[in-house]
Amino acid sequence: MHDIRAIRENPAAFDAALARRGLDGMSQEILAIDEARRAKILAAETAQAAQNAASKEVGAAKARGDEAGFERLRALVAEKKAEIATLTDEAATEDKRLQDLLLTIPNLPLPEVPTGKDEHDNVEIRRWGTPRSFDFNPVEHFEIAGVKPGMDFETAAKLSGARFVLLRGAVARIHRALAQFMLDLHTTEHGLTETITPVLVKDEAMYGTNQLPKFAEDSYQTTNGWWLIPTSEVTLTNTVSGEILDEAALPIRMTAHTQCFRSEAGSAGKDTSGMLRQHQFEKVEMVSITTPDTSLAEHERMTNCAQAVLERLGLPYRTVVLCTGDMGFGAQKTHDLEVWLPGQDRYREISSVSVCGDFQARRMNARFRPAGGKPEFVHTLNGSGLAVGRCLIAVLENGQEADGSVTLPAALAPWLGGKRRITAAGDLA
Repeated sequence: MHDIRAIRENPAAFDAALARRGLDGMSQEILAIDEARRAKILAAETAQAAQNAASKEVGAAKARGDEAGFERLRALVAEKKAEIATLTDEAATEDKRLQDLLLTIPNLPLPEVPTGKDEHDNVEIRRWGTPRSFDFNPVEHFEIAGVKPGMDFETAAKLSGARFVLLRGAVARIHRALAQFMLDLHTTEHGLTETITPVLVKDEAMYGTNQLPKFAEDSYQTTNGWWLIPTSEVTLTNTVSGEILDEAALPIRMTAHTQCFRSEAGSAGKDTSGMLRQHQFEKVEMVSITTPDTSLAEHERMTNCAQAVLERLGLPYRTVVLCTGDMGFGAQKTHDLEVWLPGQDRYREISSVSVCGDFQARRMNARFRPAGGKPEFVHTLNGSGLAVGRCLIAVLENGQEADGSVTLPAALAPWLGGKRRITAAGDLA
């Protein structure tokens, strides 16, 4: 949510920032509605003052026996009361128009974010690891002989349709081990607090983290109104909604491993094979709540936390700054981590780490009180640490061998009973 006062004070800067995201001249419409709303409020306040003055005179007119004056003043009080009610309703209507419009406008990019149209204009800032040289043609994860027994798309389709998978045996255990490995790393070394959250939330939570109203079609809603979370960013961030926190309590750093649900609207034909793009998946999410002056440093810290997961697993990756045309709705700045997938012979996104400034905090009314100062909006950040299914894909593809077996990262051994391989027959060994 944008600060209407900031738009009033510098509409040209607001429009210039949105123009970098491909939106033109939004301030004119916003300020026209705001002006109409403020005019109604001022008229209501003027009518209220007139009503109060007339009310004081009614008794005096009655006391001095001025019946005509009494009736005139009483009629004026009733007239002003009705006028106030009408103006208040009209102001509320304009206010809703304003809020509804502001809810559909994306966050403003920070000045250092590269201007661009799509992913081709993103800027690489880091590359780690060297993609492995294979003496055979590497295949995608679902084509590896040792993986096939544990990755069942046909049964999942029978149960649920397309874009679902049923994991069994060794593959299921590795998937679980990856999530446990990530959680333990984030909680024991990165200082995040493990949190178990609901996966069903109310409208307010989805509005707070900008999934609603613009992206309703990307999420699933139950018949009684709950939403299935597309990420635990929704639940973790909203834990501070409506709160005024002590500055000393910040930063708050949380992590959660949850099921996530996305309709994948608009993705028809994209990544239809394998488990890269699913309606139901698991993710270890990171969320930080900070003060405004520390949020950019926290963004770098969170990026390092996500990178550490890939480095411990020995998975080559690159980090890119998303351009204005590829950045998410609520972000001021985003780092994407893209892991190397030899089966596709390219890097694919496995984590997005974003700083949102006070954009979500305004929607949630989440504030903190500086020592001796007035409450201010917190800054919020979120990032994958990591998408578990995509990490599984990367582990399998990078570790595949010519005989159909898979060599697993040493870092996972403590969560796999010391085992380091999937055999060509699909067993852990």
